Amino acid sequence: MPNMTFIERDGTRRVVDAPVGLSVLEIAHKHGIDIEGACEGSLACSTCHVIVDPSWFGKLSGPTEDEEDMLDLAFGLEKTSRLGCQIVMTEALDGLVVRLPPGTRNMQAG
Repeated sequence: MPNMTFIERDGTRRVVDAPVGLSVLEIAHKHGIDIEGACEGSLACSTCHVIVDPSWFGKLSGPTEDEEDMLDLAFGLEKTSRLGCQIVMTEALDGLVVRLPPGTRNMQAG
């Protein structure tokens, strides 16, 4: 089974099993990684924002216009930012590394 690495907000690296067909958001939730995913992966928020390691970013398919619109709302946006709900694990992504941003912005909370 493929694996992936999450770099948590405190810098801790967690290598986890990453089943093919699950999104990074689903994999995070499966392993208790602190990613909110307020819209449950329906592409209606930016709380599953992750920063993809630059060595992996070019291996991902490009973001859709809807994902880019949601990323515009993300806290701590970087050049390799993506939404975890939109990255689906494949064998080719075995070893993927993503970092959690320093915080999140949930526009639905309040």
